[in-house]
Amino acid sequence: MRVAIIGAGLQCQRRAPVILSSREDKLVVICGVAAQTTEPMARRFQCESSLDWRSVVARDDIDAVLICTPPDLHTEIATAALHRGKHVLCEKPLCRTAEEANRIAQMVKDTGRIFKCGFNHRYHPAVLEAKRLADRGDLGRPLFGRCRYGLIGRPGYENEWRANPERAVGGHLGEQGVHGIDLFRWFFGEITDVACMTSTQYFSEQPMEDNGMATFRMANGATASLHSSMTQWKNLFSFEVFGEDGYAIVEGLGGSYGTESLTWGRRDFTAPFSHTTIEYRGGDSSWAAEWKEFATAVREGRQPSIGSVADGVEALRITLACYESNRSRRFVKVDDIHR
Repeated sequence: MRVAIIGAGLQCQRRAPVILSSREDKLVVICGVAAQTTEPMARRFQCESSLDWRSVVARDDIDAVLICTPPDLHTEIATAALHRGKHVLCEKPLCRTAEEANRIAQMVKDTGRIFKCGFNHRYHPAVLEAKRLADRGDLGRPLFGRCRYGLIGRPGYENEWRANPERAVGGHLGEQGVHGIDLFRWFFGEITDVACMTSTQYFSEQPMEDNGMATFRMANGATASLHSSMTQWKNLFSFEVFGEDGYAIVEGLGGSYGTESLTWGRRDFTAPFSHTTIEYRGGDSSWAAEWKEFATAVREGRQPSIGSVADGVEALRITLACYESNRSRRFVKVDDIHR
């Protein structure tokens, strides 16, 4: 495929090297909003630069569009690209409202183009192995899950688009916690009920939450909890799944989050406690694995097996249910967030 990246920020820096190293795909153009940032990025990744995304999605020599912009632009860019016959990989969160999500999903259906929502955490090797154990039945019927996902916020955050309620879905819960929400759906199935509290305790110069805590009930009766934080003064990722027969715990994502590892064990009421731990060294392979799934889906003429537009829609609806629960101070049914 000949690929265009729209958005010349941090996610472009993560995504572009994967395409550049691909034997089958070619990065043609990077599109941004300012020449002083877009042109150096294009030179770095040996492609054209542009400041007009509309002209980029209209090009006949572009097969796929990778959207790395703030969420307020996702719907307009995605629907325009799909309408022009392009395949699309769009960063999470899918968009800002349920209505926008429905528009994207309908356009995918109408055009038959391949669409993927960017949930790269599903492609971390420890997460993939934990999912394999769960699917194989090693953990038994799922009982509960926990996710803690935190980082050290940064000075000046109030000046970024992530702190702008007109551009972002929400604060840190909607921006980073959505990965935990997506993983809960993947491991446990559909989420039906949400209870959530958010707060802005330290980064008070901006109106969005720096901490969000949510509890979920699944259709199968399992429960899960999520804490997403910007005041985690030591970066942390921890994702746990406990079933009737065993458990799996993923910790770390590499880099500042620490070595990525998977620990799993079996329920045994009498034997000494024992477990197996695997540590995954090396760089972050999730971006390349996610791109491979998207590119393979395009070549095979099918929607992605994981990270589909439906996954993006449901993760957004659950996130919006979290914010409604915080606002109304009550449990919220996800089905009350309009499909």
